[in-house]
Amino acid sequence: MAVDLSSTYFDLFALPQSFQLDLELLDSRYRELQSTVHPDRFVNATDQERRLSMQLATRVNEGYRTLKDPLKRGRYLLELDGYSFDDEQHTTSDSAFLMEQMELREALAEVRAADDPYSRLAGIMDRIAADFDGLTGELQERLGSADKGGTRAAADTLMKMQFFRRLNEEAQELEAALEDELD
Repeated sequence: MAVDLSSTYFDLFALPQSFQLDLELLDSRYRELQSTVHPDRFVNATDQERRLSMQLATRVNEGYRTLKDPLKRGRYLLELDGYSFDDEQHTTSDSAFLMEQMELREALAEVRAADDPYSRLAGIMDRIAADFDGLTGELQERLGSADKGGTRAAADTLMKMQFFRRLNEEAQELEAALEDELD
């Protein structure tokens, strides 16, 4: 087992430390690593080897989930660069963004009363996805910038992405509730 528990996730998967990743290569490297360290391969090994296998498999899984998700990958890159997140204190003062969030939440609250709630919800979910994708592109640009002021801007973009992630989860919960009401 040649996995280093102290390496970065990028090193673990032999990928460049960059926001832009080849996700197919990440998937392939994940499968390779899992086939090497998976605990099922160590059923007849010593207790120490089985424990190490569990630790390595956990590390591989955590790394994969982090690098696969643009929000987690961006946060991880900033943390590697020394940025410290204070999730309790980190907010945005972008009033246009905050207004958009309020409007989207109000639109979600009104979905049930719409003539065609599924169509209304689909439109909202499309908008959320488009905004999230736009912020992902913005984050990629900010993380690619050598400007240290870009670090704070990248963190702000991540915070906005988190808002959209939560909003998308709420929309998915509403979609499931509407489907349950039909049954």
